Amino acid sequence: MDTFVTFTILGLVLGSVYAIAASGLVLTYNTSGIFNFAHGAQAMLGAFLYWQLRYGWNLPTPLALVIVLGVFGPLMGLALYFVIMRGLRETAEVTKIVVTVSIMLGMLFLSQWFWHPEEPRTLRMFFGDSAKVSFLGATVHVHEIICLVAAVAIAVGLRLLFTRTRMGATMRGVVDDPDLLRLNGHNPERIAGFSWALSSVLAVLAGILVTPISGGTLEANLLTLLVIDAFAAAMFGRLRSIPRTFVGALVLGLAGTYLLGYAPTTWTWTSNLRVSLPMIALFVVLIVLPQDRLRGAAVRTRERYHVPSVRKAIGWAVALVVIVYLVRLLMVESAVTTLTVGITFAIVALSLTVLTGYAGEMNLAPLSFGAVATIVVYHFGISGSGLAQRLTVVGVVLGVIVAALVGGLVALPALRLRGLYLALATMAFGVFLSNMVLRDTTEHELFGVKFSLFTGGNLTIPPLQIGPLDLQDKTTFLMTATVLFAVLGVAVVALRNGGYGRRLAAMKDSPAASAMLGQSLVKLKLSVFMISAGIAGLGGILMSSAMGSVSGESFTIVISLSLLMLTVVAGIGYVSGAFVGGVMAGVGFSIIMVSFNNLAKTQPELEGLYLLFGNIAAVSPALIGIGVGHNPSGSVHQVVEGYRKLSGAKPVLAGGGAFVAVLYVLALTGLLDNWWFASLTIVTVFVLPVIGEWLMPSAVLTDEQLAARHHTPPEDVGVAEPYTELDRVRVERELGLPAQGPRPVHAPIRAGRHAAPEIDITEVKELSVNAVH
Repeated sequence: MDTFVTFTILGLVLGSVYAIAASGLVLTYNTSGIFNFAHGAQAMLGAFLYWQLRYGWNLPTPLALVIVLGVFGPLMGLALYFVIMRGLRETAEVTKIVVTVSIMLGMLFLSQWFWHPEEPRTLRMFFGDSAKVSFLGATVHVHEIICLVAAVAIAVGLRLLFTRTRMGATMRGVVDDPDLLRLNGHNPERIAGFSWALSSVLAVLAGILVTPISGGTLEANLLTLLVIDAFAAAMFGRLRSIPRTFVGALVLGLAGTYLLGYAPTTWTWTSNLRVSLPMIALFVVLIVLPQDRLRGAAVRTRERYHVPSVRKAIGWAVALVVIVYLVRLLMVESAVTTLTVGITFAIVALSLTVLTGYAGEMNLAPLSFGAVATIVVYHFGISGSGLAQRLTVVGVVLGVIVAALVGGLVALPALRLRGLYLALATMAFGVFLSNMVLRDTTEHELFGVKFSLFTGGNLTIPPLQIGPLDLQDKTTFLMTATVLFAVLGVAVVALRNGGYGRRLAAMKDSPAASAMLGQSLVKLKLSVFMISAGIAGLGGILMSSAMGSVSGESFTIVISLSLLMLTVVAGIGYVSGAFVGGVMAGVGFSIIMVSFNNLAKTQPELEGLYLLFGNIAAVSPALIGIGVGHNPSGSVHQVVEGYRKLSGAKPVLAGGGAFVAVLYVLALTGLLDNWWFASLTIVTVFVLPVIGEWLMPSAVLTDEQLAARHHTPPEDVGVAEPYTELDRVRVERELGLPAQGPRPVHAPIRAGRHAAPEIDITEVKELSVNAVH
């Protein structure tokens, strides 16, 4: 009996903290239509700040709580809404998800910047571990009682706020009809900001309360993921009902503690299952409970992508292979493997282009399918022994097929989900795989066969060999991965330009209309998920082989989210966006950080400056992701549009190409450092369209843009430029004066490359006569 009461109390306490965190998620979603993936990171950041105030600077507990909960929490919520979230209107669901994911990653990097992860930090319970009471033979700490009381008070308070107060009614109306709220004298922005401030306070409170219960150790990733477990409770209430959210949170807490207390001792995976339980519950809740339509106005999003023809795609594929080979000639031997890993990440990112960029479906855990394929090739795709071990083609094909089948199995129960719900379902799968499969290092026996899934917690994957092609050579591996990405990229473009791709685009734009026209959405979703998972599986195998050995940390949900974020930032609707995003996620920013750290060691007098730059480089991917709301089509789209305008400015393009060629020759001969070559080349690529507008505006800009450049305000006519008869006509029109006389003949006046607005010659003459008389 004592054991049952003890585990019941522990479950209720843990569930109460889940309820506090989940209530904040419900609050922000109801008032802004945005599901805040950064909620756990807000809790983590608040807990770290509380530790700093209470234990780092020895402030009294009440004062530390007032500063964190009364000042930092609200200000953090207000800043998030007014600086970032308010600008996410009319963006696709993936953009909203990526922005909040970017905030989460940015907060994680920020915490590691200010609080070094290798230094141990511990949060103790309120009033200390000795403050406890006895209840039915079980020991209950005062801290745990505070958790229960706070959760009940918050649940009751939010319920009354939403149902009994005018503020609650207006909060619900912020998403439904903000214009109607304005007509009634309310300020929707202020109401939404208040909701985000209150939600931030709840997140911080949950972080402070849950840390001592979960062991007391402050660790950024673990604390963030611990609060993410509250996602399941929030979905239990369908992101609307506070009471159902509260009940779901308590069920999660009780289930976890009962499993830990009463599971058979022969179960070697009980601990992993307990950690995975919230994600299992999240997936089940998403599938079983009836789903409402995601709230928000049905508006056309601001994302725009241009799909190239297959012929152009082939040309760019050949160019990519040539460029990578030329870059290889500049690289030292140790850097070749690094670039290879980046290109394998790009292959995984290509799976997101197919699934999200073309079909509009979501997958927050692409690397999880790479992990599945890696496990398969480790057990069934390696031949030889010792240094002669090699991957076999059969093993790679088997791994890709299994990854595709797993993708289909994950998608099958989630076929009726879309947008946010589908994103959460794939995230639940990714976290479950990391907690259950990738942590399973023990030996099992099934039908007399002994095996382990992730043997020893580290899998060694040898290079692939196909006849005379042996990827043991680093350059061969690099070029093979590049050619493979190029071939897959052309295939993806061909798929998008075909009938199947057009059906995917129709499903993305309007599933209802697509179904009405006779398309089978089930087949489309299932097939595109399997294609995407297969590509991700292939990329995961090559990534593992390029690294040599991988652990469970190589496939965590945080890395998958980083890959998704950078792919969206680059342009998830473009194959080139997948390449840029994948390379940057795999190696780009890591190389920059390592370079700054090495500079700090070699130049101690500038150590502080270089370490500052290194920390900024660590946070910069998140900052870039946050800005994707202002450019949801991605940076590649901007570059494509810029160079599309340069098609009429051949001298500018030739000059830019010649400049890059000169830089390459200088770098190849050792007269220019590789970093300078890379930096100047990147700057040239982004600045060349601007130079074209400056040097050859008539060849780059449209007539409207040229007219806007040279437009003279009516009040400056006759002062800034000579006063002509045409100016008289324009001034009359600007002043809104009625036209005089008939307009029988119109003679267009040409300017630039296109016809300017037509001018009535008769009207010009009549106005001139009137002006004389």
